[in-house]
Formats: sequence, C-alpha cells, structure tokens
Amino acid sequence: MSAPAYIDAPSPNFDSRTAPPDMIVLHYTGMPTGEGALERLRDPAAKVSAHYLVEEDGRVFRLVAEERRAWHAGVSFWKGDTDINARSIGIEIVNPGHEHGYRDFPEAQVAAVIAVLTDVRARWTVPDGFILGHSDVAPGRKEDPGELFPWRALHDAGHGLWVDPIAAPGEPLGEGDEGVGVFALQAALKRLGYDSPPSGRYDAGTRTLITAFQRHWAPHRIDGVADGETRARLMGVLRAAAGYDLGLT
Repeated sequence: MSAPAYIDAPSPNFDSRTAPPDMIVLHYTGMPTGEGALERLRDPAAKVSAHYLVEEDGRVFRLVAEERRAWHAGVSFWKGDTDINARSIGIEIVNPGHEHGYRDFPEAQVAAVIAVLTDVRARWTVPDGFILGHSDVAPGRKEDPGELFPWRALHDAGHGLWVDPIAAPGEPLGEGDEGVGVFALQAALKRLGYDSPPSGRYDAGTRTLITAFQRHWAPHRIDGVADGETRARLMGVLRAAAGYDLGLT
C-alpha cells in the first residue's frame, strides 16, 4: 500500500518529544464539519492539535511532524503512563460524533486511516496493543472514535488487536457487584492498560472502563455491564496482546 498523498496544513500547536513515539491514538473530530475541525486544530488559541486529520472522502491533512509532540490526548492514562501525548501519534478522523449526529465511517476514510497507519508504522515501532482509541486512554472523558469505528477492518489490514465474537455463558457483572469475579475483571483491565486498581467492588469507575472496552472491542453492548461475551473478549484481547508482545502472532 502506497503512502497517502498528504496535504500539508501546519499547526502551531506542538512542542518537543522526549522519546520516539510508540503509540497511535485514534480520535473522531466530534464537530459538525471537517473544515471546522481543521480550523480548530490549527488555531493557536485552541491549544489542540493532532499529527493527521483524515477527511470522509479520504483526504489526509498533515498538521504536526511526527517527531513533535501534538496536543490531542489531554488527561489520559495507559499502562501507568499519564503523558500519552509524549509517546503517541494522534490521528483525527472526521465524524460529527455522538453530539452532532454520529454516523458510520465511509470506506474511503477507513482505507485512508489504514494507509496512514501503514505509513507511520514503517517509521516507528508501534505494537498492535498500542493502537488505541481516545476513549481507551481517557475513558472518563471521551467516547471517540466510538462503537461504529471499524476496528476489525484495521486488524484485518494488520493494525491493532481484535477478537471475533465469543459465545460465553455466565451471569453478567455490573455496578454494585462484589467478589473474586469482579477483582479478576478489574485485574484484567489493568493488565490490558486501563487505570483499574483491583478492589473487588464493581463501582462507577469500573462501569466506565468496561464501557470504554466495549466501545473498542465488544460493541455488541456499550452499557458497562460485563456479560459473558465482554469478559471472554477481554481475555481474548489479553491473549492476543501477549502473543504480539512475544512475537508469536
């Protein structure tokens, strides 16, 4: 796959990195138009930016050099790190989002995102387990790119982790539940990367993290209830992540 025909649209909103990027964070713009999003990402007063913006028709704008730290993740966390901007490349994907008429991502746009990922990963070492959504690294604040984003298509093209639907019995776990099962669930979320210190109590924070996991890996439901399929998919993603880390897949 050839690199996208980038359209240079420099943003002044960046600073220096302290290490090479090893993570990619995908966002949706969450604004009514792509033009408005591009303008905001280049506005010095907004103090936000990303490395790339992908329009619905497949055009790709290059805003910040990959060697620089763009300002896209905000308050965030993954695997103990709270400065996600410092280690990540941010890709904004034009979509109105949940507030302005959330809709499917067009094929041309998804193909362009895949092309950007392929190009970026040719330059930097980014494990599949570090290709994430904004809602993964900021689950209490963000929903993007959301449950309609085709993570499976990215995985099929060689980017990111995915497991197919798994029929799994078992009583669902939800807010208010306590016990060993909840502790194990929280420990699994923590192992994957979420800020999930195990307590054995299924509180509002656990519900938020399960909802974020579902938006990315288990979109059959996004209500924060850990049914059997959600739990099975979590275990499957963990196994896939371990395999990639060990170079087994």
